[in-house]
Amino acid sequence: MVRLSRNRGEDTRRIMFVHALTVMNAIIIPMADGTEWFRGWMTVDSDGRISGLGEGDAPASQTGETVDAHGSFVAPGFVSAHSHIFTSGMRGMTPGENLYGWVGTQSSFISAADEDDIYWFTLHGCLDFITNGITSAYNFTDSRVVGRYDPATDRREIFSIRSERYLQRQVDAARDSGLRTVNSIRLDSEFQPADQAFGVFADAVAYVQSEVPPALNLGTSVFGAVQWSEAAGAARDEVRAMDTHGIGNQAHFLETSEALDQQREKFGWYEDAGALREGFLFGHFVHPDAYMAKKAASSGSGMVWQPTSNGRLGSGIADIVRYRGLGMPIGVGLDDQSCTDISDPFQNMRIGMYTQRALHQDASIIMPRDMMRLHTLGSAEALGVADRIGSLEVGKFADFVVVNPSNPDTGPVWDVYASYAFACGLRNLERVYIGGRLASESGRAVHPAADRVSDELHGRVRDAAAKTGLRLAW
Repeated sequence: MVRLSRNRGEDTRRIMFVHALTVMNAIIIPMADGTEWFRGWMTVDSDGRISGLGEGDAPASQTGETVDAHGSFVAPGFVSAHSHIFTSGMRGMTPGENLYGWVGTQSSFISAADEDDIYWFTLHGCLDFITNGITSAYNFTDSRVVGRYDPATDRREIFSIRSERYLQRQVDAARDSGLRTVNSIRLDSEFQPADQAFGVFADAVAYVQSEVPPALNLGTSVFGAVQWSEAAGAARDEVRAMDTHGIGNQAHFLETSEALDQQREKFGWYEDAGALREGFLFGHFVHPDAYMAKKAASSGSGMVWQPTSNGRLGSGIADIVRYRGLGMPIGVGLDDQSCTDISDPFQNMRIGMYTQRALHQDASIIMPRDMMRLHTLGSAEALGVADRIGSLEVGKFADFVVVNPSNPDTGPVWDVYASYAFACGLRNLERVYIGGRLASESGRAVHPAADRVSDELHGRVRDAAAKTGLRLAW
């Protein structure tokens, strides 16, 4: 068990303000390129950034908190580069449906949620991420437009449009949780006057800028939705939003084998609109043809891989080896709690490695260190925030996990990266730190609302389900 101590004689109030931290006796796994793991220490300054790393014993003179890791692994917090965090109350929903059936039921349920509901759904999801070692996330906020997509007609039926506050409360929840977040916003220009849609989008970008502290704000992004759009103008509108605000775009695209020809046709919409560029990401990108893959890579576009979600929904296996060979930036995401069910980055890594090895019939095609990099530094690079997060380096935010391979015991360590990625899991995750501050211990968030958030989620999910005629088992 990791033990926490304070230097004798220190003023506790001063320590709480400064938040200086020293981690000692650790197996440090920096994940920075050109570095390897080492036995040593790490210090964190009062701004929550890493101030020092070194082998052996920690410097003799220290202030603030000291964490003795007792030989545990200390590694970067996981980065989920594709997430829908508001879905935390929908685990186990539609257990036998592929993408379109699953998202249809989810859309019916969420249509009954109001501004307060979506706050608590999102806060619960954020704390769930944090307790599982995810310290940064790209979050697709739920759209103001309430509707349901029909793949047979390639149209979206619109029921209503919520207030802007519905979007803002999701931003509030992520901020209040302490999770570092890219807030992704859907434009929905097809369903309301263009000036209004762009105005709402601009308001949301401004809200994030004004209401989220800089340390937690990893930026804003366009929630790419052309996969569900009826006309090519949707792609042009997304590009207009990208250019106006100087931001990127992550587009759900070619995720499922359902209506595949219809999806592939829309690749040309993005291409013709000028969307393909550095900072444009394809979320999923499971089923591109050879031209699409090469065009995306040559344009500087990247992709984000969701191995657990793609398996759960029967979507297919993205050929990550192929994309790496083309030079595409690649991130990894946990996607929805409702289609990964457990937001488990260790499971996500294993499923990713195992499926790629099976697909290529080569057990060395993705090694543990490769997979760890994809879920940390690689995801940060894909999102354009690797200067702040994704690895343990001096000057970056001190977002890290403490993973104890001896509790429960996973046996002797033959290879540090293999032991971490293959043998360890949430059961071994003892502590999570964000900016040098303890955020979770032994699977429980230290957030002041941790107890209340569960009650709020359960009650509000039941109420929303009742309004839409959906039934919970209990």
